[in-house]
Amino acid sequence: MTTSDPIPRKGLANRFWERKPLSKMTPKEWEALCDGCGKCCLNKLEDSETGQVELTCVACRLLDDSTCHCTQYDIRHQFVPECIVMSPSNIDDHAYWMPQTCAYRLLWEGKPLFNWHPLISGDPNSVHQAGVSIQHRTVSEFEVDEDDWEDYIIEEPA
Repeated sequence: MTTSDPIPRKGLANRFWERKPLSKMTPKEWEALCDGCGKCCLNKLEDSETGQVELTCVACRLLDDSTCHCTQYDIRHQFVPECIVMSPSNIDDHAYWMPQTCAYRLLWEGKPLFNWHPLISGDPNSVHQAGVSIQHRTVSEFEVDEDDWEDYIIEEPA
C-alpha cells in the first residue's frame, strides 16, 4: 500500500538535521523529523521505581492503524488533552520515553537517522517497508482495559 506523505518535507535543506541542532530547527523542519512510525501514539507503561518505559500495542483512540498517523492531528488535544506536543523546549523532559528508533530521540542522543527514515529514503512508506512502524499491529485503547495493558507489551525497536 502506497500512501502520500501527510508530513510536509518538500523544500527543506538537504540533510538539515546533520547541521542544525534541534533547538534551532524551524517548525517545518521539526515536523519533518517524524518518520510516521506511529509508536509515539502507543500507550506506554513506566515502572515507577526504575523509570523503565515499555511500549504496548494499545494505540491512542485517534491513531489510524493503516497509515500510522493521527486522524485528528491538528485538533488532537480536544480529544486527548494529555497528548504531548514534542518540541525543542520539552524534548529533554520527554525523550526518554520516545521510541528507540524515533528521529527526535536519536538526534537528541547524538545518533544518526536510520536509512529507512523518509528524509533519507525520500519515501514516506520506507518506515513501513523496513518493518519499523506499527502499521496493522495495534489494538485500540477502547478494546483493552487499562489494567490489562501489561499483556500487550511489545519489544523495541519493531
